Amino acid sequence: MASLRSSSVIGSVAYSSSCCSRRGTTRATINMPKLRTGGLSLKLPARDFVPEVLDMGPGLSAATTSHVEKKYESSTNRNSHSLGSNVSDPLVIAKLHAIMEAVADRVEMHQNIGEQRDKWNSLLLTSINAITLTAATMAGIAATSVGGPLLALKTSSTLMYLAATGMLVVMNQIQPSQLVEEQRNAARLFKQLHGRIQTTLSSGNTTSSDVEDAMKKVLALDKAYPLPLIGVMLEKFPEIVEPAVWWPQHRQRLGKPMKRRDGNGWSVELEEEMREVVGVLKRKDTEDYLRLGKIALKVNKILSISGPLLTGIAACGTAFMGSSHGSWAAMVGVVAGAMASVVNTMEHGGQVGMVFEMYRSNAGFFRLMEETIESNLNEIDVERRENGELFEMKVALHLGRSLSGLKNLAAASSYASSEKGEAIEEFASKLF
Repeated sequence: MASLRSSSVIGSVAYSSSCCSRRGTTRATINMPKLRTGGLSLKLPARDFVPEVLDMGPGLSAATTSHVEKKYESSTNRNSHSLGSNVSDPLVIAKLHAIMEAVADRVEMHQNIGEQRDKWNSLLLTSINAITLTAATMAGIAATSVGGPLLALKTSSTLMYLAATGMLVVMNQIQPSQLVEEQRNAARLFKQLHGRIQTTLSSGNTTSSDVEDAMKKVLALDKAYPLPLIGVMLEKFPEIVEPAVWWPQHRQRLGKPMKRRDGNGWSVELEEEMREVVGVLKRKDTEDYLRLGKIALKVNKILSISGPLLTGIAACGTAFMGSSHGSWAAMVGVVAGAMASVVNTMEHGGQVGMVFEMYRSNAGFFRLMEETIESNLNEIDVERRENGELFEMKVALHLGRSLSGLKNLAAASSYASSEKGEAIEEFASKLF
């Protein structure tokens, strides 16, 4: 705009000068634009202020610097105070690291002992079967012998049967395959605890309650899956089959329920859904695995009694070889020894003890889920619960279901119990 106006002014000057030159008079007219002065306001410092500033000299910089330092220190103190509330206590962090190291050591111990006891199972099974079959073979050969060879073969076969009987009694008492499954479960659960402690440390907000909770979980796992065999070994043939328990008891706050049931991701619908899931877990999953555990325990008892009994009968049969009932004694010695080998293979080769421990652990897993859900529902303050949406997702993942599948399960259970008065046939878990 300024360039156009200047060019027009120059053009008008040139035109008027040319016209006036012809007339003998030279005129130049420049029309300047009018400036608006009302929109601008310039405030200058008072005249008396400038000498004061100039007279202060270094004092001005000193006063200004001290004022800035005071503001910086106050802001720094506020920031450090706000950050200090979120920073964990170094002693708490050190304790959690110590617990985490102990947990990692337990993981390695349970893995090593589990491998050792797995080798026990395979070596004892192979050795006892070899001894039993060798004794049966010697009994068969002795039936066709007379004199000195008969006595030697009969004595050797009897001694081998007796040795196999003693080894079977010990093996059936400790159940190596069940011990291996216990160590597998312990190693897996200690690894899980190690990961949770790492997650707690990475969050940067640890408290003394985290240390106490981790200690309780470690001690509960040590009690549930002991390493020694003498004195503290788990009962392999319990009178009552119960789920495995490897967690500390959940604390429940007693008090009147609050009217407010929503917040922190929780709602009335979510609470009803979780109650239906707990009902299905109790009626179907936990009961079914306890039933299967009882069957496995009965089979294991029968096999553990039959093996040593057959080898003992075989030893008695070979001891009476060469008498008036020598043929029957030889047949009993050979047949009982062969059957003992089959029973031993079915029990320890089929790892019936491991199957029983697996069913017991699965029932314990569902019992843990029941207690976890109930402890959250019984918490009167919803803000002290775990976040409802996160908790629902965890339950769905543990059961191998999607969120919509979990809701459908709860709806089907609610409909079956209210309309038909019966429990649904569907299991809560789709993993196992």
